[in-house]
Amino acid sequence: MKQKPNLPFWGLWNLSFGFFGVQIAYALQSANISRIFATLGADPHNLSYFWILPPLMGILVQPIVGTLSDKTWTRFGRRIPYLFIGAAVAVLVMCLLPNAGSLGLAVSAAMMFGLIALMFLDTSINMAMQPFKMLVGDMVNEEQKAKAYSIQSFLCNAGSVVGFLFPFFFTYIGISNVAEKGVVPDSVIWSFYIGAAILILCVIYTTLKVKEWNPQEYAEYNSLTSDTSQQEKAGNETDSGNWMILLKKAPSTFWKVGLVQFFCWAAFLYMWNYTTGAIAETVWNNTDPASEDFQTAGNWVGVLFAVQAIGSVIWAAILPQFKNTKVAYAISLIIGGIGFAIIPFIHDQYMQFIPFLLIGCAWAAMLAMPFTFVTNALQGYGHMGAYLGLFNGTICIPQIIAALCGGIVLSLVGSHQSTMMIVSGCLLVIGAVCVTVIRQK
Repeated sequence: MKQKPNLPFWGLWNLSFGFFGVQIAYALQSANISRIFATLGADPHNLSYFWILPPLMGILVQPIVGTLSDKTWTRFGRRIPYLFIGAAVAVLVMCLLPNAGSLGLAVSAAMMFGLIALMFLDTSINMAMQPFKMLVGDMVNEEQKAKAYSIQSFLCNAGSVVGFLFPFFFTYIGISNVAEKGVVPDSVIWSFYIGAAILILCVIYTTLKVKEWNPQEYAEYNSLTSDTSQQEKAGNETDSGNWMILLKKAPSTFWKVGLVQFFCWAAFLYMWNYTTGAIAETVWNNTDPASEDFQTAGNWVGVLFAVQAIGSVIWAAILPQFKNTKVAYAISLIIGGIGFAIIPFIHDQYMQFIPFLLIGCAWAAMLAMPFTFVTNALQGYGHMGAYLGLFNGTICIPQIIAALCGGIVLSLVGSHQSTMMIVSGCLLVIGAVCVTVIRQK
């Protein structure tokens, strides 16, 4: 087997640059979905049900994209066609979703339109997101893999900052942040429009700059020559597409990291779901979606999420200084848990920067470390795309479970959305404890 060559910095950058645009779309969705559906008329106890679709689409789409792209060879590459198709569909849906309340539909019809649009948006974003992880697995050697995922993490956070700030920025330049009851403000609508334009431009850049290896080159760099190729061929006949067999053969690290992921992603699902209501309740003392205060809180949540992303970028630069990766992972999650827990006790909008900077530490670790552990453990297993698609289940399943339980948990904590931030903090601390079961390769 030939050693994968070292790539220059810009080669690693180009592999992931399109992720910047994809993450803008994802950030707009994360920061505004609860706000959009609350504006359309959804009850806070039912908000979590709208969040079932994003992870559900992820768990269905990403393994399919991973498995199909493992078998795909075209003149444009094996991963890039899925990336481009996903981005194109996402652009279309981003122009439709925020207009759900502007079509003259009844409340129930507007919500149904929004749900269908959200389903297609999640499907397309997941289809566009997965190929970037697989491109790194395919084309980057072990020595550079951590650096490649760090670049991907940086672009992810940079895209998040831009997406999160869009509604606040457009309000600042004079676009209306209020609208009639049941209608999404223009500041949010234009945020989705501009985000869609940036997404397609970034993906076009990656498709023009990245040249994937052809089948022969890929085989030379990925242990698929001579006897090994015969073994892989035989494995493909029995394993490829059979996810249950792949899961049975998965290394123990795959499952142990997945346990940590369960608590982490449940925590962040509640953050995305309830932060708008929590900040409106804690800082503005007004949870009426039709009020100007609530829409102002919605904009400020975007700013706070941007602060979280900035904190994540800063912490991502610090993480490599830790000699023990497990310790760094656990400490990051504990710091994030503390950040969540203090949100309900801070009533100044600017002081809220502190907890969200702390939450960014957990986010930085969640973006980089699980894939580092898992891709290292998967060396020699083959089916990298399928495995990474299946590993996405450790992100999606906890969110689905958390979304199904969200209304019940909210009732148990007194129907205060701010208290759900404490729930998220507890979940992150449990995740930190579970890090101790991971064995490093």
